[in-house]
This record gives sequence, C-alpha cells and structure tokens, in this order.
Amino acid sequence: MRETVWRGRFDEKSDDDSPIDEKLPRRREARELLFSLLRPFRVTVAVLAVIVVVENAARLSVPLLVQRGIDHGIPPIAEGGPARELALVVAALCAVVAVQAVGRVVFLKRSGQVGQKVLLELRRRVFRHFGRLDVAFHDRYTSGRVVSRSTNDIDAIQELLQNGFDSLVTAVLTMFGTAILLVVLDWRLGLMCLVAFPILVLLAAWFRTESAKTYREVRDSAALVIVQFVETMTGIKAVQAYRREERNQEIFDGVADRYRDINEKTFKLVAVFMPGVKLVGNITTGVVLLYGGYRVLQGDMTIGTLTAFLLYLRMFFEPMQEITQFFNTFQSASSALEKLAGVLARPPAIADPPRPVALPRVRGEVRFAGVGFEYVPGRPVLPGLELTVPAGQTVALVGTTGAGKTTIAKLIARFYDPTAGAVRLDGVDLRDLAQDELRRHVVMVTQENFMFSGTVADNIRFGRPEATDAEVVAAAQAVGADRFVATLPDGYDTDVAKRGGRLSAGQRQLIAFARAFLADPAVLILDEATSALDIPSERMVQRALRTVLADRTALVIAHRLSTVEVADRVLVLEHGRIIEDGPPAELIRGDGHYAALHDAWVRSLV
Repeated sequence: MRETVWRGRFDEKSDDDSPIDEKLPRRREARELLFSLLRPFRVTVAVLAVIVVVENAARLSVPLLVQRGIDHGIPPIAEGGPARELALVVAALCAVVAVQAVGRVVFLKRSGQVGQKVLLELRRRVFRHFGRLDVAFHDRYTSGRVVSRSTNDIDAIQELLQNGFDSLVTAVLTMFGTAILLVVLDWRLGLMCLVAFPILVLLAAWFRTESAKTYREVRDSAALVIVQFVETMTGIKAVQAYRREERNQEIFDGVADRYRDINEKTFKLVAVFMPGVKLVGNITTGVVLLYGGYRVLQGDMTIGTLTAFLLYLRMFFEPMQEITQFFNTFQSASSALEKLAGVLARPPAIADPPRPVALPRVRGEVRFAGVGFEYVPGRPVLPGLELTVPAGQTVALVGTTGAGKTTIAKLIARFYDPTAGAVRLDGVDLRDLAQDELRRHVVMVTQENFMFSGTVADNIRFGRPEATDAEVVAAAQAVGADRFVATLPDGYDTDVAKRGGRLSAGQRQLIAFARAFLADPAVLILDEATSALDIPSERMVQRALRTVLADRTALVIAHRLSTVEVADRVLVLEHGRIIEDGPPAELIRGDGHYAALHDAWVRSLV
C-alpha cells in the first residue's frame, strides 16, 4: 500500500515528468554552459594542462630510472667499481620527484582557484536567473527543487572541478604512456599485456552507459528528498495542526527509500566493475611475472627491465580505479549540469522589450483595454475587461473568490501578461516598459507581508536600499509604525527574526506599508492587506492606510468592507466581469450586490 502512496508522490514531483522542468537530454546545453564558464580561464586551463603533462611525464620516468639503476648502477658497485652511475640515477630520481611534487602543488593551487571562480559565477547565474523568471514559473516550481538546483547540484559540479578532471587526465596519460613504455621496454611482453586492453575498454564502456542512466535517477531522487523535506519543514505548523506527521513521514520514507535503492544500484555497478578490473590486472600481472621470470632465467631480459615492466604494469591498471571514480563524479555532475542548464535555458515569460519606452513623468492612470486572461487554456478568468482608473483614484475591488480580483492586481504589477488586449500605464502598454521602471512606479502589497532576515530598518528600506536612516524613520512615522518600533529592544536595529517571527501580524503590516510609502510608487496595489488582522490591529492599519494611499493611484482588494471605506470607487466583480461600479456610499444606498454585502457585513459586527 505504501508503495502506491509514495510512488504517486514521486511521479507527481519528478523533474522529468514536470511540464516546466528541465527536459533530458540537455547534454548540448550542459556542454555549452560548462564551456561558457571555463572560457574566461582558457589560458589558465591550457597552462594547467601542460603542468599535468609534465607532472605525469616525471612520474612515468621513475620506473625507467629504477631500471637504469638496477641494470647499470648496481653491477659496477658489486664488481668494486665506482658508484657514479648509481649516484646520477638517484640524483635524476630526486629531480623528477621534485618536479612532480612542485607540479602537483601548482596544479592544485591554481585549479582550486579556477574551480571556485567557476562555481561563484555559476551560483550567481543561477540566483540571477531564478530572480528573473516569472511568477508563474515560481508558482509551479517548488522551493525544494530550487534549493536542490542551487545547492545539491552545484555541490556535484564542485566535486567534479576539484577532483574529476585531474583524475581523468592523469589516468588517461598514465594508461597511454605506460602502454607505449611497455611496448618500448619489451615488445613481446608489451603486446601480451595489451591483450587485456580491449577487455578493460568493454568494461569501462558498460560502466559508463549504466552509470549515466543511474546517476540521472540519483539526481531526480535527491531532488525529491529535498522537496519533501523543505515543504514539510516550511509548513510545519500546518503539518502539526492537521496531525499530518505520520502521513508526511510515510511520503518522506517513500522518496528516501527510492533514493536508497537507486544509490544501491550505483554501488552494484562499482561492485562489478572494480573487481573485474582487478581480476584482469592480477591475471595479466601473473602471466607477465611467469613469462618474464622465465626470460630472465634464460638471459633474454634483465632484472631491471622486468622490475620496470612490473611497475609500469601496476601503473597501467591503477588508473582504472581513478577512471571509475571519475565516471561516478562525472555522471553525477553531468546530470546536475543538465538540470541547471535546463533552468538557465528557460527564458522568462515576462521579458523586457527590445526598445523600452521611457516614462519621464508618471501620473498613474491605469487602463485595461479588452484584457483577456486565462491561467489554463480554454478557461478564461477575464473574458475581455474594459476598465479605466484615473490617476490618483482609489478603487476597491470586491467580489466572490475566483471573481478575478487578484488576477487584475497581478496584471497591473505585470506578474503575468494578458492573453488578449493590453494593460496600460499612462497610455503605454506595460509590455513596452522596462521591468525596472515599471516596478519603480507600481508596487504590490500582499497579505503575506514577507519579512526578510535583517533589522526593521532593513525591511522598511527594502524597496529603496539607498534610503537614509532619516527617510526610514519618516516613512515609519507616516504610517504610525514608529510607536511600536520604539518599544522594540533595539528600535530600528531590532532583528525581525525568521520571516518576521518577532513581530505581530499588525506590526508586519505596518512595516509593509512603511516599505511601500518609502518606495513612493505612482500606483499601489493592496491585495487582501488586512485579511489576517484582528480588529484592534485592523484599526491601527486603517489609519496608516489613508496616509499610504494619499496622492497616488490605488487598487484595494479586500473581503473586509471596512477596508473598502477608504476607496473613492468600488468595483464589484463576478466571473471576471464588472457588474457594479460606483462610489461606496452610492452603492450602499442601492439594492445591488455591494449593498447586500455591506448589509451582511454590518450584521456580522453586531
């Protein structure tokens, strides 16, 4: 039974099945992304490649020097002659070891610097791009997957940059270098050893193919574990309030089990590949030792040559372990890079025009000209809205849930673009404005009133980071927030804690109003800004509301009609259409929808 539960969850959240997620394969985009990150360092990368070649050449020369010392340095000493040849060999050996050590130090230092710069640029790109993507994307792309892309996937790429390429280059140079040297040392033994090479190639090809498929599943499963964990911990209050601990634990157990199973598959692949390589290597070494020993006894080969041959043979098979590790790292990083490339390749649905129109002076007139909009094709939310809000007017939008109120607000803020018609600011289509300019003139305050980590002052100046302390205090005073700020332990320097947890709902609302007041937009949108407040807090906010709305165009969305009282005009919406329009006092005297809503609200207060 549990299998069905968690597999359904898995299928629902799977990156591959998601209609908005990165589609596989993204190999071309992943390669382009990697090359673009490394392009600024191509000279350094070329120098590092030379260092690796020199370092490995020094390492490969060690067995040859050992052979020289055994065959040409020791015999003269044994016969009572000078030790000059052996001294030269030892000196050369010390020199190549020093070259190898210095090369390794330089490589690790420089490659580490390049790797960290690449990762920094990648993190910046991912963060910047997530910030540019439209609200519709973030509505459907879970926060857990965002976390997975920016942490888990980048960590996999970091491991590749730190160890992967170095291991691969070293292993390839060692394998081909030793293969050549084996043939040069003794062509008969060399060709005998190279018989094992096709077997190793087949093993490596099999491992690469299987691990590529497995590691994509690993990345998907890892993302699901993060998604479930983040969603549960973010909504822990709701989880505990509705006694969902066991259910969420069951779901988490399911995705965690899947993650374990897929990781076990990777271990099984390694369990076949590594012993297979060792088996081939040990058999080859045994054959070489028998045949080489026989030839030494026959006088066809020197002991030094056989010793060098065995050392090179060990070098020949050792890189297979490094190649295996590289495949593990590479497949993990490749899958992660494909995920990131998929996100980075996704263009924002809301983009700046090629030639933005400048608005030297904004009055704040808003006009909906035949605006149609639908979240789901074929299901219109706004069938063709015609609406003009003169500059400086405060308009309240009321109506049942799903009437289109918040959709109107999101279209004015350009979180979405209309599917038909146009939304205009002072006669200019919002799609013809640069987003930076639009956001400077249009601000939306929602009921969430999100508080960011930092102080009260930091949160007030969120929309104007350059604002002075005096301007921050003035904004707080204008909306009446200075009274409660004065009671905080450190005043404006008080840390608001996670998501403003140190503040009450009313206090967070006042800070949001102070933030909007300081930003000083021409058009202000309040979406259910007082819905979460109790009566005393609402009255406190109502006083601030009149100050915030003064001298600017405002749209107020509210279920509480006490908030509507500040409006110059009320629009009653139903199914995306305006069914009543007029001053609140005039509509109350009538017998329409707003009058009925007002009467019901008054009776609820008794």
